[in-house]
Amino acid sequence: MLDAVARKISTPSKVEPPPPEPSILKGKTTATVLSGFARRVISYIELLQNFTFNTVTVDAQAEINHREPKLASYLTQYLGQDITLEMVYIPKGNFKMGAPASEAERHDSQKPQHQVTIKPFLLGKYPITQAQWAAVANSPKIQYDLNPDPSDFKGKNLPVESVSWNDAVEFCARLSQKTRSSYRLPSEAEWEYACRAGTTTPFHFGDTVTPDLVNYDGNNPYGSAPKGIYRGKTTVVGSFPPNSFGLYDMHGNIWEWCQDVGHNNYNGAPTDGSAWESGGDSKNRVRRGGSWYGNAVNCRSAYRLRSSVDYRSRFIGFRVARASA
Repeated sequence: MLDAVARKISTPSKVEPPPPEPSILKGKTTATVLSGFARRVISYIELLQNFTFNTVTVDAQAEINHREPKLASYLTQYLGQDITLEMVYIPKGNFKMGAPASEAERHDSQKPQHQVTIKPFLLGKYPITQAQWAAVANSPKIQYDLNPDPSDFKGKNLPVESVSWNDAVEFCARLSQKTRSSYRLPSEAEWEYACRAGTTTPFHFGDTVTPDLVNYDGNNPYGSAPKGIYRGKTTVVGSFPPNSFGLYDMHGNIWEWCQDVGHNNYNGAPTDGSAWESGGDSKNRVRRGGSWYGNAVNCRSAYRLRSSVDYRSRFIGFRVARASA
């Protein structure tokens, strides 16, 4: 089980180099392992591998004051034509969802802060890229038509954007059919838990950020951070340091659709990590994370917006989730 393996390797402060072979092999037939690292396998075989990375934290002036090596695990999903999807293991845990009263520019929609329990799950290491989108969008239709090349900013390793919530759900359905695994959008609670990665500050980097760490409009900083550049476009996924779970671009770059129906606040919200799909307005769904177009305040871990299920914009994309076993 992935859960058992991940408990042994969850975010230590000191790490050893990853093992030369995959930790787990599971599937319906024998895998073909190349060069000892399983670079290519039959599409429905799954390999759990370890990866190392470095995280950074900043002080109130957005100066980096700490760097730390981390270790996490992930599965590689093969989509064909040398295109892969990396799914990072997110361990179970509890956290306080929403913004505390002390957080600057806290909004009513981000309260009341409440305790949530999260089961282990897998989440995309990066937002879905244009290459991954095309590989799946050309699969047989489930419910909605998909444009295989919808993005305004072109590049195979740029995040896909200009996709609606309906588009994202259709992508998950086609991906599930293609891979024989159940992919979906993350719940809003799963998304925030994964973004925070054990932190309680406005950003997983600390109390603020700069455009050196997050792709947002640097003319509008948060807290005591200085102004910075405004790129005016998306950046290649993974261009900035990850959080302690090994997830990239959780702040900025593109907004990310979640499964949940939009609600005005957290009164009556689930506490088990599931998507909140009762009540509210089902024609509007939640998006998280901020974007290249927005201010730093919109990129906070607790910040939330909602939009119509058919709304498309060049600052909205998504990443996918699935159960851990």
